Amino acid sequence: MPRAKTSIGDVREACVREAFAIIGESGLEALSLRDVARRLGVSHQAPYKHFASRDHLLAVLVGRAFDEFAAHLDARARSDDPWIDFFHMGQAYLAFARARPLYYRLMFGATLPNPAQHPEMVRSAQHALAMLRGGVVALPGRVAGAAADLDALFAWSAVHGLATLLETPACRSAGLAASVLEDAGVHTLMRIGRAFGQGGGSAGGDHDVNH
Repeated sequence: MPRAKTSIGDVREACVREAFAIIGESGLEALSLRDVARRLGVSHQAPYKHFASRDHLLAVLVGRAFDEFAAHLDARARSDDPWIDFFHMGQAYLAFARARPLYYRLMFGATLPNPAQHPEMVRSAQHALAMLRGGVVALPGRVAGAAADLDALFAWSAVHGLATLLETPACRSAGLAASVLEDAGVHTLMRIGRAFGQGGGSAGGDHDVNH
């Protein structure tokens, strides 16, 4: 059913909200400017005054998702210990994937608009991912450069893979116990710490990474 008519001044933000709603209800393939207009009760041409194409609207959605992702990472519990701070960042990453599955899929699971044509989207994505790289560079013995980028990619791929698996039926179908799935995040993050040389007999070393 079409929504109540929207005033001209609200059309841009209303388009963004409606586009998120369409994707959440029917998937990315269902998104079109015509359908956004129909649901908002505005003319079919109204969204085109704010978005040149579907890809321009999608680029805004992706940029918003990355901006919220970065804000979520930035709001994590902070620590002066880089290992604990890195662990908290990983926890924040996994928490965002659980709390915002639609945003997470848009950022990492969708076919994105051409980056060359949407620099604002690219800047939002680079800002969010720079925070992950910064967490690696802050660890002892690391400096910015190719080696740190490779470590960041390793950590990202491990956490991303876990976040993605936990949102699919695959883990439950595999017969994994609920307690295993519940502990998977901490276990993975601690294993990453070991791979990066965090000392001690456990992945947490002498640190209490949960606080």
